[in-house]
Amino acid sequence: MRIAIVGSGALGCYYGARLTQAGADVSFLMRSDLAAVRAKGLSVKWPKGEAHLHPAKAFGSPEEIGPVDLVIVALKTTAEADYEHLVRPLLGPATGILTLQNGLGADAAFAQLFGEERVMGALCFICVNRLAPGIVECFRTGSIAFGEFQRPISARIREIEALFRSAGIHTELGDDLAQLRWRKLVWNVPFNGLSIAAGGITTDKILADPDLEREVRALMDEIVRTAAALGHTLPADIIEVNVERTRPMGPYKPSSLIDYLAGREVEVESIWGEPLRAAKAAGVATPRLAALYQKLQNTAPSRGSA
Repeated sequence: MRIAIVGSGALGCYYGARLTQAGADVSFLMRSDLAAVRAKGLSVKWPKGEAHLHPAKAFGSPEEIGPVDLVIVALKTTAEADYEHLVRPLLGPATGILTLQNGLGADAAFAQLFGEERVMGALCFICVNRLAPGIVECFRTGSIAFGEFQRPISARIREIEALFRSAGIHTELGDDLAQLRWRKLVWNVPFNGLSIAAGGITTDKILADPDLEREVRALMDEIVRTAAALGHTLPADIIEVNVERTRPMGPYKPSSLIDYLAGREVEVESIWGEPLRAAKAAGVATPRLAALYQKLQNTAPSRGSA
């Protein structure tokens, strides 16, 4: 399978390196890391393994790569990306587009641009950071969940899931991509948000503070109730499971906190704004989400804030 990674940051490099090890033909579309990766290669580590791709198939433009079988989009939703320019040259008649982006809205945006029949989504339950240009470390491999956009599981998504599984990645398939996105928001909304709103703190410090842990659980409950009102029932123990899985992570910096501390834009709209608007439309009261969204707008404004 020929794969192009659009957005070769922590997520894109991690999964791209592991898929390369599994035998896929992976090309990385890069910007700021291009020179470093061409000179020194791409190094990726995870708890039970590592990969060093040298030379790595790193490119500066999509035209250099050309049409592929699968485009994996791992750009942040804050990126001022011209997806028509970045993705269109990579598309053949049957090319699929798999977005790894956080929050809500990305799937519909790609469907509008390129046709909904191409679009799939994946939710990455993982702890991974980019340490330096061309150097990525995964602290918790977690899992990745796949779904088709507004369609049931297909042979295409099964083939992609099998490729990831052959790379040693824990995978799952879901008939409801929207439900998977709400499941990811249960963690992202409180931990990414409070890590910034509480003064730039890691997940262990959030859970070490009884008041903040109560806030985590209250925010999670609002997300669970909103998802249910929209027809996406989440597991009954999802709050407890998310909290207890976070405790062993130690002083982990969520991706939004890393962006905030580096002076980059935070994905305020896709992670907090869109869920809040969905809750209002469904008639679900989410006062804690509304307060957190307002604080993040003031603290870490994003492009296009409503």
